[in-house]
Order: sequence, then C-alpha cells, then structure tokens
Amino acid sequence: MSVVERLGVTTFRDRPVTLLGEEVKAGRQAPPFTVLANDFTPVTLDSSAGTIRLISVVPSLETPVCDQQTRRFNEEAARLPGVTVLTVSVDLPFTQARWCGASGVAAVQTVSDHRDLSFGLAYGVAIKELRLLARAVFVVDADGEVGYAEYVPAVGRHPDYDAALHAVRACQGNGR
Repeated sequence: MSVVERLGVTTFRDRPVTLLGEEVKAGRQAPPFTVLANDFTPVTLDSSAGTIRLISVVPSLETPVCDQQTRRFNEEAARLPGVTVLTVSVDLPFTQARWCGASGVAAVQTVSDHRDLSFGLAYGVAIKELRLLARAVFVVDADGEVGYAEYVPAVGRHPDYDAALHAVRACQGNGR
C-alpha cells in the first residue's frame, strides 16, 4: 500500500519538506492511531473517547517553539474542563517524561510516535526527509469528528492558539 506524499504544505528551516499521509480535514472522522505514553503503554484515539481532544503536534519537546507550544496548551488545559490535551512528538517516552518533570507540565499528556509513526502517517504530519512530525494542531470532538485542523506552514512558527482554543470551545457548545 502506497503512502500519499504531500509537497508545499510546510517548510523546515526555510526548505520545503514532504509530508507523508493524507490531509485531515474538519468535518471528517478522526483517523485512529496508536502512540506510546511515557510509561510505554499504548494510547489510542479511543483511549480518550467521549472527551474533546486537543492534539498538539510538535517535532521535539526540546526545541524552543515546541517547548512554548506545549507549555501554552498546558496552561490552557486547566481552563478546559472535559478536554483531553495530548502533545504528540517522536521524542522517546522517557525523554518526554523527563521534559515534563523538568518543565512542570502535568495537565498535558505527552505521547510518543517514535515506534511506527502511526499518528504521523494517519494525520499527514510525518516529515519524510527527517522522520519528525510537522507542527500541527487538531481538535476532535467527543464523537470523534475533527472540528479543527491546522498544518503550520513553517515548522519553526507557532500555531494559531486562539483559533484552536476557539474550536475547543465550539465543541464544548458555548462557541466563545
């Protein structure tokens, strides 16, 4: 089975890169995936079924923008009742656990896609040339429908935090 390759979606250090996997779009069912928690246990989309999911995708927690993005969503998580906030990267699970401990991040669940790029391929964020994930944010409602998808056009730039949080609130039903 061939994997879709997409060009022109994002850049890494000002160079175009190839994303593997199909684009995920709002209004469609979220694709299933299996990643690893910090204790190496499997985490799937169904692991948080019945909740709204804010999925923040970063190349590596140990880079400045990824660090800031994860910290920002960690701060917001306290104001998002009933929302599961995941940060997905290809960092190893024990690296993620160490980073969370050193950073005081506890409201976001960091999960690793290092094993087989299950998330990266399913959500179209696997960077072919680097075996990293492109920066993106997805919001999935409690029924598993994608309510928001953002592929950041340059890996070194921040996502649109306000738009992602607005999408979460829309899924919660207040739209504010």
